[in-house]
Amino acid sequence: MSIVYIVSAPSGSGKSTLVNELFKMVHNLDFSISYTTRHPRGSETNGKEYFFVTKGEFESMIAAGEFLEHACVFGNYYGTARRFLRESEQRNHDLLLDIDVQGAAQVKEKLSDAVSIFILPPDRDKLEWRLRNRGLDPEEVIRRRLDTARREIENYSKYDYILVNNLLEQSADELKAIVLAERIKRSGKEPRMDEKRLLATAEACQLEQARDRVQPILASFGAVPSRN
Repeated sequence: MSIVYIVSAPSGSGKSTLVNELFKMVHNLDFSISYTTRHPRGSETNGKEYFFVTKGEFESMIAAGEFLEHACVFGNYYGTARRFLRESEQRNHDLLLDIDVQGAAQVKEKLSDAVSIFILPPDRDKLEWRLRNRGLDPEEVIRRRLDTARREIENYSKYDYILVNNLLEQSADELKAIVLAERIKRSGKEPRMDEKRLLATAEACQLEQARDRVQPILASFGAVPSRN
């Protein structure tokens, strides 16, 4: 049975960079490319960053029950096709989903044993700097993304693991440890010494261990955490 990993983060938190680093380090892991009705940005190509489809095509897929999860964000549809999970299981691979808070909640309802990971920026100022520095969005979009980020991080307590992406190498190692630790735990085998170190690194990122680290970040956004 494949392990499904859900990774969520506010836009600009460095999630894509971390996921790219993860795939360099971990084998037998597939990436689910989302479908969307928004237009490609910059050098984005169909079938690489997203599958770009029309609103009519997306709604036909909804009607046919082809999505594991889907949501409307900023007026555009985004969704994860069920076929990616079937294909990963056939290859005996695990599957990583890069989806937002709405989609994560839908997947957890359907796949309760999915592993959810939330990536946070160090604080609001750092996130704003990253959004402005990448030069992709006009001012009104940046303001909207910051407001959306505040609402998203309020849901951090619904996730199994929390990563604060301050230093790329450290965060990438932590993400790798989480993925491999879940494989170790589900294997049912006695962990080796090196595997015990991975388990310890992953444990430090578990929700209950990370709550204290998250509070200053929430405060910087003026966010109020949700209650489980």
